[in-house]
Amino acid sequence: MHLLKRVGYYLIGVSLGSLAVAYFWKNKNVSFDYGMDARTLKTIRIRQRVFSEEAKLTMSQHKIDTAQISMILKKGDVNFGKSKPRQKPCAEYYVTSKNVDLYVIRCDSTSTIDKVIINTIK
Repeated sequence: MHLLKRVGYYLIGVSLGSLAVAYFWKNKNVSFDYGMDARTLKTIRIRQRVFSEEAKLTMSQHKIDTAQISMILKKGDVNFGKSKPRQKPCAEYYVTSKNVDLYVIRCDSTSTIDKVIINTIK
């Protein structure tokens, strides 16, 4: 019975500690961007966003607003096969989503949305 009491106290302590940590982290704006896609998209998002004329034209033709672009940069996937991440001075990334793909040029202080590519349904 002595061992059962110890295990019970341990489980109570772990559960209360887990609840406290979850509560404090929920109130903070903490993100855990450890994957390649997540880190790349975060660095694109935190820089000043600039749109090329071609991107602006495509966005106006297809009624795409900057909120949709922001959502793609949050939930999209980076296609590293089509990207040039080691290109100097500015890396180029191809961000894919379900309906819209983006070609982004990421420099030190800006992220330029160079092309907005609309995926047609086949």
